[in-house]
Amino acid sequence: MIHNSLGFPIETVIVFIVLALTAIIIDLYAHHNDKPINLKNAVKWSLFWIAVALGFTLYLYLHHGSAIASLFITGYVLEKALSVDNLFVIMAIFSWFSVPENYRHRLLYWGVIGAIIFRAIFVIIGTGLLALGPWMELVFSVIVAFTGFMMLKNQGENEEIKDYSNHFAYRIAKRIFPAYPKIVGHHFLLTSKQLDQELAKPENSDLIGKLPKRALYATPLFLCITVIELSDVMFAFDSVPAVIAVSQEPLIVYSAMIFAILGLRTMYFVLEAMKQYLVHLGKAVICLLFFIAIKLALNASNHLFGHGIDISPITSLYIVLGILAIGIIASIIWPEKDHHKAN
Repeated sequence: MIHNSLGFPIETVIVFIVLALTAIIIDLYAHHNDKPINLKNAVKWSLFWIAVALGFTLYLYLHHGSAIASLFITGYVLEKALSVDNLFVIMAIFSWFSVPENYRHRLLYWGVIGAIIFRAIFVIIGTGLLALGPWMELVFSVIVAFTGFMMLKNQGENEEIKDYSNHFAYRIAKRIFPAYPKIVGHHFLLTSKQLDQELAKPENSDLIGKLPKRALYATPLFLCITVIELSDVMFAFDSVPAVIAVSQEPLIVYSAMIFAILGLRTMYFVLEAMKQYLVHLGKAVICLLFFIAIKLALNASNHLFGHGIDISPITSLYIVLGILAIGIIASIIWPEKDHHKAN
């Protein structure tokens, strides 16, 4: 059996790539039009992506055993959970840029493409750093714990709409391309010819002479996606160390993250509809980060001092699922008080 640098037989890598690409093609074919995704369809497609991940889990279980399958599914669930906070940020970005619902899936698609690329880079760097020794696990533990403390500190501030005009990515994009202030279909960039066509419309007459002569112009959708991409890079600094805490096998880490990320587009619309009912899910995510920080610290100290205390993959999976379940149940039992008062 031929193994590659990812530590698994080449057949397993091929199965992962083929399964992921097939699912992406099916998804793209089903959502190639600019149509809003309702809650019913979003739930169906979210279940589809979960089924794809479970299919790969079954393959790992049959060919590599229960331990490897547990590592994958734990990493998958963890990445899904940590993505909740990222999706809340994307909701705020969409609101600030006033992105119509029928274009949000297209933007999420490009956000996912960027996430796939950035995750590959961070997984390679992260697993490479951990190979330097157990002290790096302690460093990762501190990073994850710091993220948890920052999220805990910012609890309750999510309702405030951030001004993204000062965002680094927004300012850089506007320096490269002059910004056209209105959304033009699903275009990210406008050519000078397309701009002239837009300025010829009576409702845009006030913009004539206010834009410099350039070959390309950025629309609000382009500025929006640049902010989303950079935000995802920052998110990767937190999520990659957390998933690496579950397994240091690059293929397990990357495949778990990719299958979780690929389902985020439709999960966004489910979360958007259910946001007001999952008020304590954010707290569960914070607890998950602290758990991962403790797991990393235990692994590092065990390697350094040999105390023998370790958290098995199965136990990690149960803890992750248990924390998420508590967050959901708590949201049902203790709904947001302010929401009821407002009504």
